[in-house]
Amino acid sequence: MQVPAQHMLVSKPPVNSNSNAPLLSEALTTYLKLKGEGKNKLFVRTANRSIKYVIELLGDLPIDVYSSKDASKFRDYLLDRGLLISSVKRISSSIRSIINLSITEEGISCINAFSKTYMPDNDNIEIRKPIPTKDIKHIQSLCREYDDDLRWLIALLSDTVMRLGEGVGLLKSDINLNCEIPHIRLIPHPWRRLKTKASDTITNESEWACMRILEHNKDSLFAFPRYTSSKGCNANSASAALNKWLKEQLTDNYVIHGFRHSFRDRLRAVECPSDIIDQLGGWSFKSVGQGYGEGYKLSILGKWMKNIEY
Repeated sequence: MQVPAQHMLVSKPPVNSNSNAPLLSEALTTYLKLKGEGKNKLFVRTANRSIKYVIELLGDLPIDVYSSKDASKFRDYLLDRGLLISSVKRISSSIRSIINLSITEEGISCINAFSKTYMPDNDNIEIRKPIPTKDIKHIQSLCREYDDDLRWLIALLSDTVMRLGEGVGLLKSDINLNCEIPHIRLIPHPWRRLKTKASDTITNESEWACMRILEHNKDSLFAFPRYTSSKGCNANSASAALNKWLKEQLTDNYVIHGFRHSFRDRLRAVECPSDIIDQLGGWSFKSVGQGYGEGYKLSILGKWMKNIEY
């Protein structure tokens, strides 16, 4: 039967309707306003996607309304979607940061429900395997046969310790071949940030790749204009294309990032000191002392690069 004011009924009473805390979506807006300045599109996209997951499952509620039970439910929801625990941890970390900032900015006295959610062990993380030297040689020979911009990028990464985004976002002027120690200057650009600042020496196949890059695309400042412009650097698209080609050429399931793992092993094999390895690859220093001074000169780095196995 019809009930007067039926349209005003709700399925369940609101939770903590007296809360003065901002909604989760409002916390996201504050976070992007304060921390998004100067950050790349990936930073913004990651924050938006993380909050979108929460709202889809739990609703857009005041940040002091969510409970630890909600956070556990959210963790299980992500795992049920097939996400690796490493991805779940990254998403949860993003959500914690967004809520913590609002708690601090608004002066709210509450506990972040997502701050202490239990996470399973990392047993289900897919380990990125180093690419064996014989397979690296095979890929490098194929790169010379194909001789196009995608293969130049693979050859470049195969003999340096650059990350994919660092290589894709290079300017031609970052490449220095006409000097005593040929090298690539890894510096930040507006379209591509760096995790660390470093200079990478060049060896064998990467030097060939650099020469091919400089010989082509005369009308562009960018090393890889297919993926990079002044508006941004699309390393994700490059990753998909390169990984697909690698898997077609190799019998095992290797990815582009495997070159970095391999290079560290190749430097270990010649007993290269770990702090030199860290400087070459832009890995985080293990001690405060390693960060003091200007680091090793290119001549020292180049000596160790020449010692690695081919």
